[in-house]
Amino acid sequence: MISLIQIISTWTIPVLIAFIPLYASFRKIPVYESFIDGAKDGFQTAIGIIPHLVGMMTAISMFRASGAMEAFVGLLRPLLEGFGVPGEVLPLALLRPITGAGSLAFVTDLIKEHGPDSFVARIASTIQGSTDTTLYVLTVYFGAVGIRNSRYALKVGLFSDFIGFFAAVAACWLMFGLV
Repeated sequence: MISLIQIISTWTIPVLIAFIPLYASFRKIPVYESFIDGAKDGFQTAIGIIPHLVGMMTAISMFRASGAMEAFVGLLRPLLEGFGVPGEVLPLALLRPITGAGSLAFVTDLIKEHGPDSFVARIASTIQGSTDTTLYVLTVYFGAVGIRNSRYALKVGLFSDFIGFFAAVAACWLMFGLV
C-alpha cells in the first residue's frame, strides 16, 4: 500500500503537467498563446499588488519597531496566562493576522528556544495552522482586485483568527496537557 502511495505522489505532478497541454491541444485550444495571455495577466496582477505589499511591510515594521507589540503583549500576558495560554505565544496572536512569514519566523524561534516537543512549540505550531494572515489577505488580494469596502471581511477574518487561536490552545491542552 505504501509503495502505491509513493508511486502516485511521485507521478501526479508530471502526469498533470503533460496531460493538461495534451488535452488542450486535443480540444484545439492554442496552448502557447493561452499560456502567454495568462502570464501577461499574472504580471499585471503582481505589479498591482506591489504598493499594497510595501504598505503592509512598512506598517508591520513600524508596529514591531515602535514597541507597541511588546506593550500590548505585556498588558495581555497576566490575563491570558490565567486561562492557560503560555505568555510566549502571545506575540504570535498579534503577528499571525498580519504576516505569515513573520509569524513563521517567530514560531521557528520558539521551537529553537523551547524544543520541538515542548508544550509552547506545540501550541505555537497549532496556532500557525489554525489561523490565517487576515490583514495581509485583505490588503493584498482585496487591493489587487479593487475591493475597497472590506469591513465585514475584516470583522469575520479577525474573529476567526481569535477563535482559531483559542481553539488551538484548547486542543493542545486536551491532547498534550502540560508536558
